[in-house]
Amino acid sequence: MPIRPDQLPQDPAELAEMVVAMAAEIDKLTAMVAGFKTMIFGARSERMSAVITDQMTLDLGNLPLVAEPSREANDNTPAGERKTQRRGRDANRNIGALPAHLPRVEEVIEPTVKTCSCCGGGLHRIGEDVREGLCVVPVSFYVKRRIFPKYACRSCEEGVVQAGAPERLVEGGMAENELVVHIAVSKFAWHLPLYRQVQMMASQGIHLDRTTLGLWLKRLAWWLSPLYERQLQFTHRQARIFCDETPLPVLDPGRGRTKRCQLWAHAMDDRPWNGPAPPAVTYVFAASRSAAEIARQLAGYDGILQVDGYAAYKAHARRARREVPLAFCFAHARRKFVEVHKKTGSRFATGVIETLAEVYAIEARIRGRSAEERRAVRQAETRAILERLEADMKGVLGEVSRQSSLAEACRYTLEHWTGLTRFLADGRLEIDSNTVERTMRPIGLGRKNHLFAGSQGGAQTWAILASLVNTAKLNEIDPHLWLVDVVERIVSGRTPINRIDELLAWNWKAAATSRCQAAA
Repeated sequence: MPIRPDQLPQDPAELAEMVVAMAAEIDKLTAMVAGFKTMIFGARSERMSAVITDQMTLDLGNLPLVAEPSREANDNTPAGERKTQRRGRDANRNIGALPAHLPRVEEVIEPTVKTCSCCGGGLHRIGEDVREGLCVVPVSFYVKRRIFPKYACRSCEEGVVQAGAPERLVEGGMAENELVVHIAVSKFAWHLPLYRQVQMMASQGIHLDRTTLGLWLKRLAWWLSPLYERQLQFTHRQARIFCDETPLPVLDPGRGRTKRCQLWAHAMDDRPWNGPAPPAVTYVFAASRSAAEIARQLAGYDGILQVDGYAAYKAHARRARREVPLAFCFAHARRKFVEVHKKTGSRFATGVIETLAEVYAIEARIRGRSAEERRAVRQAETRAILERLEADMKGVLGEVSRQSSLAEACRYTLEHWTGLTRFLADGRLEIDSNTVERTMRPIGLGRKNHLFAGSQGGAQTWAILASLVNTAKLNEIDPHLWLVDVVERIVSGRTPINRIDELLAWNWKAAATSRCQAAA
């Protein structure tokens, strides 16, 4: 309702205070409207555009701000010997050698005429030119026909000998282990929903129902659940883990629609400081994202949690029987100042972004060094930068309206300052939680393609298979090759339950590497 003139205060001080408050409210609403317009009408490239030119190469958010030109893939030529040609823009193409490990299929193309055009004599070969091109054989299905010969003694009436059938994932069905693994990897590694896989099989004359594929995946997840549990337990034994959550819609037949459930991600990765823990992510399905839920999942864990500013983590840290240190994410704090910069053009927000760019540049320089080296550099260089930033934010809070978006960004950062700066004293910690946020991208892509899980059991299957497949990818293992071997070992009993740690992706890779080195 508009204010009438007779409702205005007569005291000049009260009137000035009202004007300042209304101006702040107008600025806040204007910023909100601008943000909504950008979300609805802005071009995608504009929404993801970089804020500062100097930060073009820094990946400080969920996604890279600017696509980095790809390097020459599989180029085995040393960097010093490469020759680049400038044609306005760098060409995005492969100018290097094709991988040496790929098999070569030779095709000799002879000239149509092998006689001399002058004297008519026969030509002899004096050399050759070789051109290589990458080719592909599409996925092809075949029938594995197992034959079980029977043997008997000619002089005895009894004693027929015949080999027993090997154990399979799906007993009594048509699916071999390799087929079920192929379906799982296609869905959870390359995000092909089951209905598309059904269509691709139909193009080769194989007609299967999508429900059948779902039942096969459920059976696969049942066999792999012990390995999944061991991976989660191994993660919770680490001194520091990342944690995040993302929505997962699950079909609710009683209401005829989906309900909003969650996949929580528990991740570890010590590669930035050459630590012992391998990269891994384990997803945990849950019906909610409450503090009680994360407390249930992390019961007994006493290490450092590197998380975003979600209140459930802070509530869990307060209620836990033992102290749970929280390390917060500077990427989340930075995004709030990016939003302020885009909406209001605040110079202070721009300054904060520039300051954080300096901090991230230091982090890029020390990545790959030991934890003690990282801590020493942070104490010598980063600490002073962040102390000045903290003082600047405290100062600006006294100069701007509490209702402004800039004040909200400053308050958020200062309220989480202890957790945000915890990385300064511990070289094992990262400046942000992008490690786990990157592991949420496969879930987001899968959710976009699959839309929802058909039931809570299907969501649990999603969590198990996505955990194992994406962990294999993080360890640079072919997930299909690894899972086929793992399934055969588990189903056949060659690897008993008390040795299942041997099948964890990083252990399996180490053993395979050792065998290859021994064979060489």
